[in-house]
Order: sequence, then C-alpha cells, then structure tokens
Amino acid sequence: MPTDPPCAITRPGPFRFLALGDSYTIGESVAESERWPVQLADQLRAGGVNIQPPEIIARTGWTTSELNRAIDEVDPHGPYDLVSLLIGVNNQYRGYPQENYRAEFAVLLDRAVGFAGSDPRKVLVLSIPDWGMTPFGERDGRDTISAEIDAFNAINRQISKERGVRYIDITPISRLSIDGLVANDDLHPSGKQYGMWVDLTLPEACEALQ
Repeated sequence: MPTDPPCAITRPGPFRFLALGDSYTIGESVAESERWPVQLADQLRAGGVNIQPPEIIARTGWTTSELNRAIDEVDPHGPYDLVSLLIGVNNQYRGYPQENYRAEFAVLLDRAVGFAGSDPRKVLVLSIPDWGMTPFGERDGRDTISAEIDAFNAINRQISKERGVRYIDITPISRLSIDGLVANDDLHPSGKQYGMWVDLTLPEACEALQ
C-alpha cells in the first residue's frame, strides 16, 4: 500500500465505483480481495480517498452482448464517480466477428459514460490481456491468440479515443515472463498481476476523481 496519498482529492465523497466486465473483473480463480477493482479501491482508500467498495457487474465467460443484457437486468443507477470497462476476450475466444465486437463495445462504452454522469473523463477502459501467453493458451496456439487479441484491442482503443475516455493498456503486463503472474488455473491473472494492473490504473483513477 502507498505511504502517501495517491492523489489529492478535494471533494469529501463518498465516491461510487462501477466495474463492468467478465472473468478479469470478477477475478476468476483469485480471492475477492485480489480482484483488480477491489485492489484499486483499497489503494485509493489507503491513501485517504473516501471510495465505496466497487459495484461489480461481471461474470466468467461473458461476451459484450451478455454483459449488455446483464446491465439491463441489474439496472445500476448512476451517476458513478468512476466506471471501468474491460470486455472482449470471450468474443475473441468464441471466434465472433470483430465488427460485431466493434458495434457492441461502442454501445457498452456509451452506457458506461452514461453511468458516469455523461463525463467520459470518469471512465476507465482496460485493454484485453493476452491469455495466449498462459500455459492454457500455449496449448491453444499462442501466436494466433496474441494476434487476435491485438486486433480486438485495436478496436477498443480506437473507440475509447473517439469517446475521450481513459485507456489503460495492461496487455504488455500479461505478456511478461515473471513467476507468479498466472493463477492456479493456468489461465487467469493472479492477484499479483492484478496488482500490477492497479499500478497503471491508479494515476488515471486519481485524475478521474478530481
């Protein structure tokens, strides 16, 4: 945990945080405390920021269309001070067309901005990690997976830029050859890797909460 406040927040809060996604947001194969949105909120809180625990709408295996339907069912009520979106790996895994992803991701991002009080500066988009670099992905064809992940990330990056939201590229971290970055299922990130995502995300979250 940081010893100094990660950001100087003049508003008292409490701040609300909505995290939208799939297995990477719900933290498949890690403890609840190791989920990256939970770690991010903990880091902010340790620095004196009055932020509530994240409200998470995510499930392992969800595609863009499934996340969209889940949002309809949960019907979260904004405005939120921080909204994150990380989605698309299951579109790639299932071989869904990239143009479908483009259209559906744009809809989800517009909804995320709406939940943030129509302020794109409060929205964090995280790139899709490269599961091809895991032991599980190695069995499925690492080079093909990595190329497809890059293509999907090019789409979400472009749309994020067009919408003016904050884009955090965590994919290079997922490609590091460092012990302890993969969970025991040989597929999903470990709590350690999620912590490295938070190191990148924290400065953007601080700016979003200003």
